[in-house]
Amino acid sequence: MAAASRVPVHIVTGFLGSGKTTLIHSLIEQKPVDEKWAILVNEFGQIGIDQAMFDSRDDVVVKGLPGGCLCCQLAFVLQAALVNLLARSKPDRVIIEPSGLGHPAGLLDLLRGEAFQDVVAVQDIIATLDPRRLDDPRVREHETFQDQLQMADAIAITMGDQAREAQHRQAQQFVGALWPTPKWVHIVDHGKLPVALLLESGQASQPAHPAMPDAHHALAAAPSLDGAFFDFPPPPGTPQQQTANALGYTSTGLRWHPTERFDLDLLAHCVGELPTSARVKGVFHTTDGWKRLNRADGALSVASSAWRQDSRLEVITPDPITSDALEHAALIATLHAQLARSRVEAP
Repeated sequence: MAAASRVPVHIVTGFLGSGKTTLIHSLIEQKPVDEKWAILVNEFGQIGIDQAMFDSRDDVVVKGLPGGCLCCQLAFVLQAALVNLLARSKPDRVIIEPSGLGHPAGLLDLLRGEAFQDVVAVQDIIATLDPRRLDDPRVREHETFQDQLQMADAIAITMGDQAREAQHRQAQQFVGALWPTPKWVHIVDHGKLPVALLLESGQASQPAHPAMPDAHHALAAAPSLDGAFFDFPPPPGTPQQQTANALGYTSTGLRWHPTERFDLDLLAHCVGELPTSARVKGVFHTTDGWKRLNRADGALSVASSAWRQDSRLEVITPDPITSDALEHAALIATLHAQLARSRVEAP
């Protein structure tokens, strides 16, 4: 198939909480009116929050793939989802957002393999970098963090309005030492990346990329379509919880029936009490309507949400915080208790 007839696929990679979803939102806002886009969002957590973070619209199809990383645990699921998406939705462009703990190697191997080599064209890989992450040796020395940036064709330095000037200088020095040199480095202000950088990108370079780390190989699962995005909410008064551990992190997901409402101020306070290192995302039916909550590096943002299927929360913490099972159980028990206090009676 001629290259011009292949569907452009863009990979937006980056570590946990580095602003990937916000960046994709900004690109959607600038989308050419004559294009239909498909967004595939992979999440490390089991519940699946990011699909709920996108508003419904006719020209953008969003598919969530929670419960692991695309490079190993969900490779078969991704292949099936992408085949279905291309056949049914016929998008002009596809954006794939791997999990913040996902290694790009397996994803690239799949997209460049026999199943898709004549169907899609992998464009420049964009990696997001939150300068504040370089202050944390657990992140800075994480093999997946390093490989995500090394394999990227271009770097978007995010959190321009939150990182300090010294942190930005450190990030630019870090990026300047990368080899091969990125095609471009853009400092993103308030999560906005010019859509021209996406639309005018060329095909991704194909140098020998880092091998997938052993930790990812160990997670490789047999082909399965289990773990899909949930269709039915739990019964009222009976929250659903799922917990998983992998790659040095623990994720806990919670879901509630959509008729249960939460006091927004108490809810924000509850989320704020979680450890600063916890990555927190949620969609809640609150006293002020349906709201999206997003917290990275301790900074919480709240926005309106079109999601109405259920209330859900995902908390991801590095294992040093949750290495003791009793400590993790106590954290979640406290969270349950605080959230219960924030629930209000239905009118």
